This record gives sequence, structure tokens and C-alpha cells, in this order.
Amino acid sequence: MIDRLLVSNKGFVTDEFEPQTAYYEKIATKQTPKAVWIGCADSRVSEDIITGSRPGTLFVHRNIANMVSYNDVGIAALLEYALVHLKIKDVIVCGHTRCGGIAALEGGVKENYIADWLCVGAEAKQAADEIAKQHRLTPEEKLEVLTMENVRVQIEHLKRLTLIREMLKRGKTPRLHGWLYR
Repeated sequence: MIDRLLVSNKGFVTDEFEPQTAYYEKIATKQTPKAVWIGCADSRVSEDIITGSRPGTLFVHRNIANMVSYNDVGIAALLEYALVHLKIKDVIVCGHTRCGGIAALEGGVKENYIADWLCVGAEAKQAADEIAKQHRLTPEEKLEVLTMENVRVQIEHLKRLTLIREMLKRGKTPRLHGWLYR
């Protein structure tokens, strides 16, 4: 697998980097991404591919089930750098169907770190449980509702982060977007 990745990198250099040297030199000197992307770590969901973005377009944070945790210094630092220093105005939280993290949130999981992490989505699970009960959803429909509720809850978590709360209070951006990739 590693050998294949190295061969693919050589192909990238030959087929993409060298013909586009001016573009890559430009983004190497200064990054000017247009949006923050908070997405799932799922290897099947590549933000550049699903949005048709070139390198340098998105400032990316990925984790299991696209969560925004209050005590995650990594995401807080990323947002501070993106919003304050890079002056990015749009923040996207993108969930996706068939997410293993969402399935684990729905089904419960025993592993310590994963279980602790998925607690960040507990509010989404409660909301999805209520919706599923009211509308008599199938398990598949409930997972999709849970995925959408999780995006909504993570947007709410963003609004509660001190940095974003203060920016919104002062009437400054960011614009927060919740997306679902199917």
C-alpha cells in the first residue's frame, strides 16, 4: 500500500504539479482558503473531490462524525487561526450518509476513546430518537435523520464556542453552513 501511495505521488508531481507549477508556487507563499471545512474522517469522503475544490481552497478539520467538541483545543485553535488570521468567513459542517461514526452513535459502542468522543453527539441522538418515534421511521431513515441532526447540533456547538459567540455578538461573520453529502 505504501509503495502504491509513493508511486501515485510521483504521478501527481508529473501530471498535476509540474504543469500547474505557477498555481502551486502561488499557494505555497500564502494560503487564502475560502471556507473552513469540518468533515468526517471517513476515507470515502474527500472534501476536495466532493466539492470540486483545488488545493488551497478549504481549511480542513476532520474527525469521526464531524463533531465539534467544546474541549477540543485542536478545533478551537484551527477556528481561531482560520477566522482571525486567515479572515475566512464561511464555516461548513458536512455530515454524510452511511457514516460509521453515526452508526456507532446510534448503536452504542464500548471502546473507551470512541465512546467518549461520540458523547459529543448525544444531543443529536436524543433528537433523532424523538423524531424516529414520532414518525415511526425505519432504522435506515433514522440513521439519515441522526446524520442531519448531528450536523445541526454541531452547528449549535460552534455557536457556543467563545470565539464564534463573541464574533456573532459583535455582528461579524462567520457564516455557518450545515451540509449533508449523500
